[in-house]
Amino acid sequence: MSYKDQIDLQKLPRHIAVIMDGNGRWAKGKGKLRVFGHHNGVLSVRDIVEGAGELGIEYLTLYTFSAENWSRPKFEVTAIMELLISTLNKEIAKLMKNNVRLNAIGDLNMLPGKCHQELKNAISKTSANTGLVLTLALSYSSRGEIVHAAKALAAKVQSGELNPADIDEQLFEDNLYTGGMPNPELLIRTSGEYRISNYLLWQIAYAELYFTAKLWPDFRREDLYEAILDFQKRERRFGMTSEQVN
Repeated sequence: MSYKDQIDLQKLPRHIAVIMDGNGRWAKGKGKLRVFGHHNGVLSVRDIVEGAGELGIEYLTLYTFSAENWSRPKFEVTAIMELLISTLNKEIAKLMKNNVRLNAIGDLNMLPGKCHQELKNAISKTSANTGLVLTLALSYSSRGEIVHAAKALAAKVQSGELNPADIDEQLFEDNLYTGGMPNPELLIRTSGEYRISNYLLWQIAYAELYFTAKLWPDFRREDLYEAILDFQKRERRFGMTSEQVN
């Protein structure tokens, strides 16, 4: 029996976040440039998006390019940005066909002009879709996001729009890039690394963490289904006892 056939469709995580790691090592293992790994990683993205949509997952957020990634060699950064543009152009028809709504979070103003514009166009074209919400974390830093939210609330306090005593966890969460989205219940990281790497630090406070040794270009929908099945076997207590939740 396949992993998909074993999944309880009544107990799906609403939101899955993924740290797509290992493109460079995958390419190096084949004697290729790192860019070769990024190109093949797109195939994994396509398969995971389709698999998640077919299953009925509501939100999928992919760590596509971190704020720290700007420090990589200029050749690699340029290649990634060009790949993002070409991928958006190639995949938009499939996103429309599969009813996927595209979203993006991060310091998007850091993106090259053409890349930013293509991203905004794709987001606009898919805005009326009602299926899976696919969020790309681009030029993203979770610490930066938290500071951004704190500054936004501070500005409202300074202007008299907000009383400091009214700031609670929900209000703070509403001012994050992910405001309005449910927090991820499952976080997947590929490549055998056991780090969060400055990704959705606030949002994954109660997420189940799933690590796999597979490099991202080798990760496919059956691997996603395996992770979901593992998630469904875990007991989520949220500070309570087993007796309280069962």
